[in-house]
Formats: sequence, C-alpha cells, structure tokens
Amino acid sequence: MSSGKQLSVSSAYSNYNQVELVRGGRDYFERLLTMINNAKHSVHLQTYIFEADETGTSVAAALCNAAKRGAQVYLLLDGYASQNLPEDFILDLKKAGVNFRWFEPVFRSRYFYFGRRMHHKLLVTDVNYSLVGGVNISNRYNDMPGTTAWLDWALYSKGEVSAELYNLCVEIWNKSGWGKKKKQILKTEASFHMHGEECLVRVRRNDWVRRKNQISRSYLEMFKKSTSHITIMSSYFLPGRNFRRNMAQAVKRGVKIKVITAGTSDIATAKHAERYLYRWMFKNNIELYEYMPNVLHGKLSTYDGKFVTVGSYNVNNISAYASIELNLDVQHQGFAEKVEAVLNTIIENDCVPITEQEFIKHNSFIKRVWQRICYEMIRLVFFLFTFYFRQKS
Repeated sequence: MSSGKQLSVSSAYSNYNQVELVRGGRDYFERLLTMINNAKHSVHLQTYIFEADETGTSVAAALCNAAKRGAQVYLLLDGYASQNLPEDFILDLKKAGVNFRWFEPVFRSRYFYFGRRMHHKLLVTDVNYSLVGGVNISNRYNDMPGTTAWLDWALYSKGEVSAELYNLCVEIWNKSGWGKKKKQILKTEASFHMHGEECLVRVRRNDWVRRKNQISRSYLEMFKKSTSHITIMSSYFLPGRNFRRNMAQAVKRGVKIKVITAGTSDIATAKHAERYLYRWMFKNNIELYEYMPNVLHGKLSTYDGKFVTVGSYNVNNISAYASIELNLDVQHQGFAEKVEAVLNTIIENDCVPITEQEFIKHNSFIKRVWQRICYEMIRLVFFLFTFYFRQKS
C-alpha cells in the first residue's frame, strides 16, 4: 500500500486517478478476473446477483485461488437477489478461505422482501484498483457461446478513489451479516496517493437508511449545469416528477437531451410503462432512441463533454428512494469526450430513433391504453414501496 493522504468515504472529488470505461460482457469479466488473479493482499467483491452458472463458477474459482494465495477475500451478496445460490457452492467458497456474508433486507422471504436491497456492483483489489458498474455475476451479463451479453458498463479506476471504495466496502461489510456469533470487524481508513495527471472522481451513493441521495443530486446537477447537451443511457427509465421538471427546464434553456432506452427489456411491464412516458419526451423535444441488439441494462450519462456518471443507478424511484446504489462521477474532458463518442456510435449503429409520428403509427390506441395501465400500476408500486423512504429523504 502506497503512503499518502488518508481518504474516507466522502462526497468530494479525489484528484489523482486513472479511469477507463469497460463494456459489459467479455471485456468486463476478463478485467474482473484479471484484477482478482493479480490481487496480492485483499479482494472485496459486493454484488446484487451471483449465480452458480459458468460465469459465477469462474469468478468463484478466482476468489478461492486468491484466498489460497494468502489474499484476504471478502464476498458480500444481496440476501434477496442471490438467495438461490446453492449451499454447497457457498460452503466451497468458505472452505477455500473466502470470507462470505449476506446483505439482508429488513424483512424477506423467497418471494418478497421489504427494505433496502444492495443493488450496487463493486470490486476493489489491493486498495488501489476498483471496478464499479451495473454488471451482475451471471451468464446474462457475459458473452457466452452463441449469445451476446446484455449491454452494460463499469468504470475501472486506479488511484485515490479506489481507497475510498475500499473504505466503503469495509463499512458495509462490518454492518452486514447476522446471528449471535460475534462478527468479524475490519479496520477502515486505507489510504493511497498517486501523482500525475489530474482526473477528478467522486463516489456517489443512494441509501435511504444512511440518508444518502448523492446520485440523484448528481443527475439534478447535470440538468441544471449543462449548457449544451446531455446523453442518458438508462434501463427501466421512469423518471419521477422532479427529474422530469429539471429535464424540461434544461431543454427550455437550449440544452439538447438524448435518451437511450431499451428496445427489448427483461421486464415487459416496465417497458410498456416506459413507453407511456415517450409522449412526455416528445412534448418536451427530447430525442429518443431504442437500443435493439439485446437487452439494455446499462446506466451511463454524460453532459457537455466534461462529465460522466456510471454505476448501478436506474432513473426511477426504486433507485432514488429504496435501493443501495453506487455510481462514480468523473470530471475530465478527455474521458467524457471518449464516452460521448461511444454513446454516439451506439446511437448510430445499434439504435432506432423513435419519433412521435412513428410511435403513433406503430402503437394503436389499445396499446397506448395498455401502456398507461402499466405505467399507473408501476407508479402505484413505486409509491407504496418508497412512500416511507421519500418522507425520510
């Protein structure tokens, strides 16, 4: 561990970092496995979904090998989304020396949960290196023979922000788990300092228990500060009233907004509800595109060629008020311009522009009524699920 200033988990930007946008699928899992395989001292992996398929088995093997090499390995999984992970799979991890814990919602059963879910996806190795995004550990998020991965993103970072993320991993690990047996408590406050070109990166969290709504504020900041253009890629795009109001105000100031949504969604009802909001976007002169090659699961936004936010946060009230979400914000012109170029290429090659005329042509009155019903159903579920959390925010 390099010496330098001490970094806690804060809302401020750290100065010295190296960052790289990583696409989900083969690129992501090659990077993740390389990081684990190269780890000498510590591995923290925290994720929402971990499945015992080919992808999950390969990641588990890497974690076991790291533990056998002497690295301290910690695996924290959401207690609802990963509850189908076989007991013998978990036992093999523990036997190899992997420290394993569940992140538990407030109440749960096999079919229902109430309370926070740990929706973020985070890997930190040796304090210095981190990977933050929306990619779960499952074949669906990997390029498999004959099947391409769902479109998703992560940010690979080396530098000061990784030490902050290490401290966050320790903080969440120490507060997770249950039972009468005394829990292992890890020490926090790792530090790391590097020199070179400045790349400003900050950790952003949404967590109603900890009174964190930093990612939501990053988006509102983007709408308010942009003077030229904004591009938003989001699965399950169902912005609340405050988001919509700020987006509309940005357009009135002359900001050009592009939104990339899923052409095919893994949740059909959510897609129908999303399409109900298309009419609001047409009314407010927001450019709309649907990604066609596969399921869109990515959460990536940028504005004015100088700012990028990427992570697990969906633009809807579940992410805003209920789940634990994690994004990284980057202020760096060169990086932001590269991300914009990637998104523009995807728009050009892999998306269909959705105009009001085409939408009306291909969506009958009956379809539009069904979209309204789906929207109201989901809005009611969001309202009931997040009412308490919104009162506390």
